[in-house]
Amino acid sequence: MRLSAARKGPFSIILKSSVDYQKGSPMSKVKIFWDPQGFELASLEDKEYLRATDGDTPFISVSIRMLSIDTPEVHFPGSSKPSRQDGNFKQLADWIKAGQAPIHDGLAAYLHPRLESGRAGTLHQQQGFNASDAFKKLMDEKLGQNLDGSPRKTKRKIFVWTANEKFDQYGRLLAYIAPRYDADELAQLSRQDRATFNLLMVEGGWAASFIIYPSLPRQSDLVLMYRAGEQAVKTKKGVWDDALALTGYEFRMCVRLHEITKKLVAKQKMSQAERYSWIERYCCDMTTREIVYPQEYHTIPSYSRIFIWPKDVTEAVGRLNLEPASQ
Repeated sequence: MRLSAARKGPFSIILKSSVDYQKGSPMSKVKIFWDPQGFELASLEDKEYLRATDGDTPFISVSIRMLSIDTPEVHFPGSSKPSRQDGNFKQLADWIKAGQAPIHDGLAAYLHPRLESGRAGTLHQQQGFNASDAFKKLMDEKLGQNLDGSPRKTKRKIFVWTANEKFDQYGRLLAYIAPRYDADELAQLSRQDRATFNLLMVEGGWAASFIIYPSLPRQSDLVLMYRAGEQAVKTKKGVWDDALALTGYEFRMCVRLHEITKKLVAKQKMSQAERYSWIERYCCDMTTREIVYPQEYHTIPSYSRIFIWPKDVTEAVGRLNLEPASQ
């Protein structure tokens, strides 16, 4: 995934990519077609004022949630450390084994070994810090160095591209980000050299692919994300080096599952919708266009998943030409 061809406006760019279309290439595997356009931001809501360069050019702060990726948590829930979930996850593993958790057999078998170790939260937390260090290193390298590796006098600026949905529920800008190169530099760089930080984190194995409809990258960039994720998983890079690792979204999901199961074990009344509110997103395979129910997401390779909220399923099935997975 790479960014180029900036349009007017500080947060508006066009995402472009060229890929190998030959038979047998990753392009032939990815069957989802989606080519969104970049958007100029109408409003950034209330943000911290930083400085002004002249009478009509103020600078403000804005938190960015990088699209299509998910790194392990360093704080969750809230400001709590993931390591504090070690005991809860071991307890959840026992409840799953006893058949007391509202979880299907297939997903239970997938999650149980990751939860029963008694160190799932600690492992996740350490991987979160490792991912943070890896990202900072990437930023220092890509923004602070010239192409020959020598230090720059001033750091590069960043391209920012937003998808259909501009902000998440926490007010963070949803975006793909990449170093900004000048024309001479672009002429020397390969497609991979121009990769977004989003893609680089997946490539390094420090982020799981976490693509959510309708905030999809272009079809050609889905290919790059698929290829980077597949290579990271198969070569056990980053977090994938440990078979018991939980992705960020799985960690958050298990925290909610523990909370719900704890209430059920305590004989609290709960509706069917409340029982299964810990997992809501449907999932489709970008290589087959097959869609599965929320608790079947694990049957799709992590690098081939596109998640879909229930409210968007009908639209996504039509627009992406999805079909039910064969049983």
